[in-house]
Amino acid sequence: MALSSYPPPYGRRRVKLFALALGLLLLLALAPLAWLFGTARGQAVWEQANSRSPNELIRYTERRLQGHPRLERWLLPPLHALRTRVEPEPPPGPLPDLGKGQRPEAPPPPAGLSSQRIADTPQAIREALLHATPGTQIVVAPGLYPFDATLRLGHDGRADAPIALRAERPGTVWFAFTQVDGIRVDRPHWVFENLDIRGACARHGDCEHAFHVIGRGAHVGIRNNRITDFNAHVKVNGQHGRWPDEGELSWNTLSNSAPRDTAQPVVMLDLVGAHRWRVHDNRVMNFVKLHGNRVAYGLFAKGASEGIRIERNLLVCTPGGLSQPGERIGISVGGGGTDPEVCRDRTCRSYEHRGGLAANNVVAHCNDAGVDVNRGVDVRVVHNTLINTAGITVRAGSRAQLDGNLVDGRVWRRDGSVVDQRGTTPLGQWLDPAAAAALQWQWHQPTTSGPSATDISTDFNGQLRAGHYAPGALLP
Repeated sequence: MALSSYPPPYGRRRVKLFALALGLLLLLALAPLAWLFGTARGQAVWEQANSRSPNELIRYTERRLQGHPRLERWLLPPLHALRTRVEPEPPPGPLPDLGKGQRPEAPPPPAGLSSQRIADTPQAIREALLHATPGTQIVVAPGLYPFDATLRLGHDGRADAPIALRAERPGTVWFAFTQVDGIRVDRPHWVFENLDIRGACARHGDCEHAFHVIGRGAHVGIRNNRITDFNAHVKVNGQHGRWPDEGELSWNTLSNSAPRDTAQPVVMLDLVGAHRWRVHDNRVMNFVKLHGNRVAYGLFAKGASEGIRIERNLLVCTPGGLSQPGERIGISVGGGGTDPEVCRDRTCRSYEHRGGLAANNVVAHCNDAGVDVNRGVDVRVVHNTLINTAGITVRAGSRAQLDGNLVDGRVWRRDGSVVDQRGTTPLGQWLDPAAAAALQWQWHQPTTSGPSATDISTDFNGQLRAGHYAPGALLP
């Protein structure tokens, strides 16, 4: 879609109101005559419909029309036309990375490395991973390395002497995995940097995870890698009562080259039960699930986990084909819920996640929520910019604080959730929506005076917020 044809902000608001009205009418018409079950039932139907985005209502109405050919003939064409207005296609061409994801310059090696080991064959890499001791830097020589069985670790690192698997320069070392789990991280204080890791399975269901961080794999650092074509690129969960807490996922590019032909979970970071992870400065894009429930996520934390910090990431759910079947959600605290047997507290009865933060993220081109809070407690959503998404959803009895977000959409609260909202500003008030859709910033001229969020001192680019206020992830 050309930038000039992208709907203006006032047009999008009118279209969304119209979508809501049409969706409600169709919902009431297609529901089994809810008003016949009494006023309370009718009111409940109305409240449920009014708490859902136009995107959801359109999908719901399409499902209810299935099997009714006459209604489909009359109503599907206007619904599809409406969808093109509610869910406009991203502009053609590649979107900029905004300085996020894998960088061409290698970061400094972790502190505490005292010895070096060169690995230049797949077998040498396997042996190095099994025998490296604290303080060892395993440097992989440039080349392509195919693997068909899980890579395993042999020893613990230490806080003052981690073990690292690295390429000296990004873009010189490629791992091709055809196994379900690429690298199983079940030892603490390991670091993985500057690698290009690709899932090369003939069947998508056979390439589950590039990294499976499990049990004792606490304090892992996954930094400045390019990871492509997995169902859940980084999977984090407990084992035998141990949990891989305090991990870091930073400056990585996580992507898929095509929709995932699987019914397995499609989540670029699938974190279950682990506490206090830091997820920052990543570029996450193109996650579509073709089978099963067809719901895909960019980043989520669930399973009675606590204290995740998701900051300064760029997420693009789909750079094209926004309205293809299925649903795409950018960031979720709570995900779709967890089987109690794998929850950290064995129930997830009190919460899916507690005390999490999503701040200074840019989330674009999702046909569902840009940020979702599901059974979250004391979750903060602060200074995010959401472009061409359904907005922010707070559901299932969550408690969330929303502060200073810039949203092309609105906040949808349901199921008795409690929202402390200190400002959700329409995107068009500060930015040109057509430029924002292309991840370009054309600012209007509003005032920037006012307080910033108390502990969010910088923006998406690391600029200090002190002394002035602006909603969203980036300062003008």
